[in-house]
Amino acid sequence: MTEGWQEFAIELGHQIRRLRVAKELSQEALAFRAGLTRFTVQRYEAGEGQTGSPANPSLRTVVALSQVLDVPVEELLPANRPDVTIR
Repeated sequence: MTEGWQEFAIELGHQIRRLRVAKELSQEALAFRAGLTRFTVQRYEAGEGQTGSPANPSLRTVVALSQVLDVPVEELLPANRPDVTIR
């Protein structure tokens, strides 16, 4: 993964949790409405993917989470984005 991705994934997880709590949704309710499992939401909130690597949700998942949390995708994603074009 690109340097800085882990920090980005952790901040994304914090943002998902903040928005979920503000909407008074459980992890299970958010997962159900977004078409995910509770385990997946739990891992994303911890900044982790399914295999323990930094979270890297699909575009579909990001859009679903933003719709359920009723925020634009831009608000869901952390402002401090790593440069993923570095090779």
